[in-house]
Amino acid sequence: MAQNINPFYSSQSTPNKAKEEKQNVPKDNHAVSKRLQKELLVLMTSTEKSVSAFPDGENLFKWIGTITGPRDTVYVGLTYKLTLEFPHSYPYSAPVVRFATPCFHPNVDSAGNICLDILKDKWSALYDVRTILLSIQSLLGEPNNESPLNPQAAELWPNQTEYKKHLHEEYRKAPSHANQDS
Repeated sequence: MAQNINPFYSSQSTPNKAKEEKQNVPKDNHAVSKRLQKELLVLMTSTEKSVSAFPDGENLFKWIGTITGPRDTVYVGLTYKLTLEFPHSYPYSAPVVRFATPCFHPNVDSAGNICLDILKDKWSALYDVRTILLSIQSLLGEPNNESPLNPQAAELWPNQTEYKKHLHEEYRKAPSHANQDS
């Protein structure tokens, strides 16, 4: 029976073993590639239309994701592109996920970095691309103002009318959103 063993931790046990595993990178990449291909198939056959993601060209380790603003939030009607970069230790390590479309939000900084626990200390190998995108989509309507990356957005959040006005001004100014409206 196969075991879910994190190769990242086992390779840290002895220096010689770490060297051996570095030489076997293609084997590990193959497992990660298979996992990512499976996740792509799940996304392509999913009935969930508010999130999507595909590899960015031929590189299976870099994807472009799209999320739409959730209903009943100030983000409704807006579409955001994200980049996902998968480490060779995926799914045991979280991918690096950033907003490519500028996103005015308490938990997103100006560089597109996202403060979300499942992308950091609460990561689990059980998560997949769909889960990540749905979690980010949910975060849009339910920010963690206790841990803001964007203090201005966190300060404005309680006044949803002003927040929405500022959000839409920022969104219109963003050069990358023009090709995303559908």
